[in-house]
Amino acid sequence: MEVFTEYLAKIDNPQHRDRTEEVLAWVTRKFTNLEPKIAWNQPMFTDHGTYIIGFSIAKKHLAVAPESAGINHFSDEIVQVGYDHTKQLVRIPWDSPVDFSLLEKMIEFNMLDKVDCSTFWRK
Repeated sequence: MEVFTEYLAKIDNPQHRDRTEEVLAWVTRKFTNLEPKIAWNQPMFTDHGTYIIGFSIAKKHLAVAPESAGINHFSDEIVQVGYDHTKQLVRIPWDSPVDFSLLEKMIEFNMLDKVDCSTFWRK
């Protein structure tokens, strides 16, 4: 989690900072084999040099970016839990609970789907 300390310190809203820290800490604990890093000024996790999932903050939500393949695969579930999404990210409103089960499925999907991937992003 040390890699995220500076990023978290720059989040002005204490509730947003706490929520972001909670999610990043959960991913770090749950997926100990993933490498936490900051790239493009955003926290993300990689596996064998390939992107698995990233996060960013916005005024009204925490954005989760599992690449478009993850969004497409889980689109129905994303909507069922009450989140909005675009082609590239899922919006978790600050006042909504985090569905860690869905987050876990998205991470596991990307890890399995990209097990033989040798590039950072999917082609």
